[in-house]
Amino acid sequence: MTHPVDVHVGKRVRHRRWLIGMTQQQLAEQVGIKFQQIQKYETGANRVSASRLWDIADALDVPVSFFFEGLDEVQKEDADRAMVPADLMGDKEALDLVRSYYAIPENQRRRLFELARVLSDVA
Repeated sequence: MTHPVDVHVGKRVRHRRWLIGMTQQQLAEQVGIKFQQIQKYETGANRVSASRLWDIADALDVPVSFFFEGLDEVQKEDADRAMVPADLMGDKEALDLVRSYYAIPENQRRRLFELARVLSDVA
């Protein structure tokens, strides 16, 4: 059985990898392992050792603590959670949307955000 912390760390690895546009193969090559191992880490099927997590953090250009951010919130029940898919960052379309969103200049991004907020209030 997978441990919730292993699943959370794996999701954070996948999230960061997708945000920077890196494939599992590219990450695996930088870390010196097979891409299948990255797949197992990302699903939480295999635990990531401390030294391997250090290497992954280096390859993804984040501090090791990045992988544990939000872990407390995972434990809490949030009223809005029912409105958002449980694995939003596991959805390729959602990640493509987020990546595209952050590619927009900040002033235009704020206006797009406000438009989305108004549209969601109307729906």
